[in-house]
Amino acid sequence: MEIEILVVPDCPHTRPAAELLRQALDDVGLHGVTVTTRVVTGQGEAERLGFTGSPTFLIGGRDPFAEAGRPSGLACRVYRTPDGLAGLPGLDQLRQALTRE
Repeated sequence: MEIEILVVPDCPHTRPAAELLRQALDDVGLHGVTVTTRVVTGQGEAERLGFTGSPTFLIGGRDPFAEAGRPSGLACRVYRTPDGLAGLPGLDQLRQALTRE
């Protein structure tokens, strides 16, 4: 399983996103999966990757939290969680995304 976290430079959610993802991976028994972090620095790269904000999780090359119509861009991302809007998805949401792949 290939997993990437896409971020913009100096994103304050880079480390929390990696920690959340590692917890979710451990929780679903995917202890040995390697996670890479890629810094997206240009609008062209953002468009090519379908990057709609930082952080973006790609599981098997797919964004499990993609929302139709969201434009690509170098910005912070907001996730819809059971507790409202947040800078990261909820742990349960991430676990579910991992088990769907």
